[in-house]
Amino acid sequence: MNIKNSLFFFILLSVTKTFFAQDTSSFVQVPKGEYFVGKKGHLLNPYRKADIESYFISKTEITNLQFEKFINATGYKTDAERMHNAMIFVPGLKEFEWEQDSTAYWRYPNGKSRGGIENKMNHPVTAISYTDAIAYCKWAGVRLPTLDEWEIACRAGSTTDYFWGNDRSQIKKYANIWYGRNHLTADSTDGYMYTSPVASFAPNPWGLYDVYGNVFEFCEGELYGKPKNKNIAHARGGSWWCSKNACNFFNSFDIGRVNIHASFSNQGFRVAKSY
Repeated sequence: MNIKNSLFFFILLSVTKTFFAQDTSSFVQVPKGEYFVGKKGHLLNPYRKADIESYFISKTEITNLQFEKFINATGYKTDAERMHNAMIFVPGLKEFEWEQDSTAYWRYPNGKSRGGIENKMNHPVTAISYTDAIAYCKWAGVRLPTLDEWEIACRAGSTTDYFWGNDRSQIKKYANIWYGRNHLTADSTDGYMYTSPVASFAPNPWGLYDVYGNVFEFCEGELYGKPKNKNIAHARGGSWWCSKNACNFFNSFDIGRVNIHASFSNQGFRVAKSY
């Protein structure tokens, strides 16, 4: 190998190592092993053992900035942009009631009349569908975590309802959720009515942020013992909208479901990759 080629190889290797180091710094490695998932008596997610291979999972949810890089590189159009079917929330709606806003999509997750994400680039991307999340993953060379992978990383070795135990009151330290009695009036008890910047709250023991609250996180896989429905996607972890009186999915075991093309302003994702 001549000097010129050697220099090129050295530079390429250095760049590759630097990129890999930066890349893995935003991920947590989960060791291969046998873990407990689910909850006793849960119809969709019964308590059981799960064997998994080692994998990496991102510490935070994918942000508006990261998603924008994907859009700029590919020109991709999200489901909400094409179908004008994004669902948004405004205080005053009854429980589990959402409004369809034809102007809403990831740049304007609550509709254009309520402003965009210019000052929220470090917030999780929302108003995207499962299909959009898959498109991002293919471009970025990653994938969505499976239902079991997400739960194992979320639990961080615990077998309780939350990674710290069963006392729900401690969630204020770890998650952006809804504390109001209902959704008729705005609630910013934790400092945010909608999304918060990723990593605004304390991480779990394995270094993952926002596993409860902020946004629901799309996952791959099918429910244990249930046939897969190709039109239904599953999500974990609850969201800023979820309260103890409505939804209450900000825990380690519940599993949400939504159409693969549906876009809500409390849906997002984090990513994984095999070891």
